[in-house]
Amino acid sequence: MSRRNVILMAGAGTLMASITGVLLKTEAANAETTSNITPDAALQKLMDGNRRYIQQKRTFPDQERSRILEVANGQHPFATILGCSDSRVAPEIIFDQGLGDFFDIRVAGNFIDNVVLGNMEYAVVELGVPLLVVLGHERCGAVKAALDGKPVPGHIGSLVRAIKPAVYATKNLPGDAWDNAVRANVKMSVNKLQARSPILAKAIKAGTLKVVGARYDLDSGEVEVIA
Repeated sequence: MSRRNVILMAGAGTLMASITGVLLKTEAANAETTSNITPDAALQKLMDGNRRYIQQKRTFPDQERSRILEVANGQHPFATILGCSDSRVAPEIIFDQGLGDFFDIRVAGNFIDNVVLGNMEYAVVELGVPLLVVLGHERCGAVKAALDGKPVPGHIGSLVRAIKPAVYATKNLPGDAWDNAVRANVKMSVNKLQARSPILAKAIKAGTLKVVGARYDLDSGEVEVIA
């Protein structure tokens, strides 16, 4: 074997060792993150924070200078929040949490598409996040647009089309049509996750991931688990 081939093989071996080391470190970090808090404990932490928010007893955790420096070196969020792109529903505020606590995904109407799903899978695989929350809210404008069925400009139509199934599913139900559609949209998104992602389904089955659907009340500030 030539000296050149020996050098190439040695280099390849070093590269493989480096890649393996990175993967092992990632797995170890994921395991450490997941073991720090269970899915049920993560959900309880959210609801406790929302209770403080409602009662105006917020503690503003993880917002000090030391936290800024800590998360600058890496993130270990304990929940992924798929929320609506709405200025009134800021997850860190309504759950009384801080920097690095949430892996935030926000899209008008909090619906699932491949890009959103990829973000969720990343949070589970790379960050070891144990809780995923689909968070809808009262009087959602995107849901209202889908409910009204009027023409909308530009790419807004893609949002409306994504939410239409929730409108159709609740068309003949009693009660408030708008809120029925909001709730159905959340539940349908939750149901899609396990059906469309083997990665998430595997984590759910293993008990390392919990997926819930919730609704935020704009008037009271309360978050209600609905799925």
